[in-house]
Amino acid sequence: MGVYTYNFNLRILFIVFLPMFIAGCDTNAPCNSTYFGGNIINPKSDYLVLYKNEIPLDTFFLDKNNSFLGEIPALHEGLYNFKHGEEEQYIYLNPKDSLLIRLNTWRFDETLVFSGVGAERNNLLIDSFLESEKDRKVFMKYYDLSPSDFNSKINQAEKLKLDRYEDYVSKHPNETDKFKHIFKIALTYPLYSKVENYPLARSAKSDSNGNLEVDDYFYKHREQIALDNDSLMYFYAYRNYVLNHMYNRVNALGYDINSNEFTIHLLKSISSELNDENSKNSMLRKTFIRHFYWNSSKSINKKTVDTFLKCNTNSTDKNLILNLTSDTEKVNEGALLDDFYITDYNKTQRSVKRLIKNKNTVLYFWNPKYIGKDFIASRIQYFSEKYPNLKFIGVKINGDNKDRIYKLDIKSQYYLESSSKANIFLTSQIPRTILINKKGVVTNSFASLSSRNIFNQIDQLAKTK
Repeated sequence: MGVYTYNFNLRILFIVFLPMFIAGCDTNAPCNSTYFGGNIINPKSDYLVLYKNEIPLDTFFLDKNNSFLGEIPALHEGLYNFKHGEEEQYIYLNPKDSLLIRLNTWRFDETLVFSGVGAERNNLLIDSFLESEKDRKVFMKYYDLSPSDFNSKINQAEKLKLDRYEDYVSKHPNETDKFKHIFKIALTYPLYSKVENYPLARSAKSDSNGNLEVDDYFYKHREQIALDNDSLMYFYAYRNYVLNHMYNRVNALGYDINSNEFTIHLLKSISSELNDENSKNSMLRKTFIRHFYWNSSKSINKKTVDTFLKCNTNSTDKNLILNLTSDTEKVNEGALLDDFYITDYNKTQRSVKRLIKNKNTVLYFWNPKYIGKDFIASRIQYFSEKYPNLKFIGVKINGDNKDRIYKLDIKSQYYLESSSKANIFLTSQIPRTILINKKGVVTNSFASLSSRNIFNQIDQLAKTK
């Protein structure tokens, strides 16, 4: 479908349905409703959810043409985000906006465009996001530079982005202060995140820990940034900066990023620096799980757990981590894997022990709440091609025969029913990967497809005789 045709269809959609919503306004008073709609090509589900700070505000269902249009009364100006399937993106809304989106889920961010009232702001934000992703790849090679040379690259990029900001502001004298602030953050904070990440990248390359000596000018951006802006904590550019800043500060203490000590100090830093309970708890939970995955731990350090439980005030988060701790203890490395049943997409229960017999096996359990299908598919496709003698079995936690990873062979995909004994070691419902040799012995009880260690772990499994 061409862009012209698509935009024409969106205009028709808006012309047809907008009067219906306007008719609902009080004719004796101004209508302050905001309208949000659009079309999704290759949808992953039949709905889209709009959020404010991780709190769902409304659900918009797609029609037979995969289009939607809805009214949002009494909306406050600011950042929102919408989720469809496993993907999400930010939008900026003003009262009385009539914003339309277009996207193809096969390339979610790259195809997302906006039209209607409020479109210019949002096209600026998505362009800034995509540019920051390109910058990330470019700056990877700059981490080899000296601090002064790296800082020079940052300054050059910052000037271009600030020039773009000033150009927009000069051409839009009536733009709101709130959006100008968000736009400036979207442009510059990803650069500042790279500055904070520079010492960690250099330490990783040199296999050393501790603070990298730099001049005062290196962190000059810190003078204008507060780390406790609760209203921005859910915006990717600001949140990523805050986290990178904290990582850098803990790294400066000399702790190995893979150590329990590093995780403990990072959790304490998050707890002390952030004020808003919801955003603090969210970052604590995500950080704990991230570090657990990174290390592909066989067990969880008790002091790390205790620190998390002390810092986090959300009972659901606490139960999640306690369940995760319990899960790690229920599959023993060096022991035979206990048999349990998984269900194929013909609704037939299959014995795991029979499926993996005499095969070095990667048994991965997945949950779309924590890991995306596309990411799993890319990892499994890579490993399957590199290690054709390994058996790969994917199992969806709490699944059914209607949901699978379409990019992978259906014959190697299964799901768990509530009666399966595997649920005993999946009480947290957090994804885990179990590596089993051809004798049926567990070589790693809690690996992770997202861990940096998984490549070596699978390589070792493939070499098992």
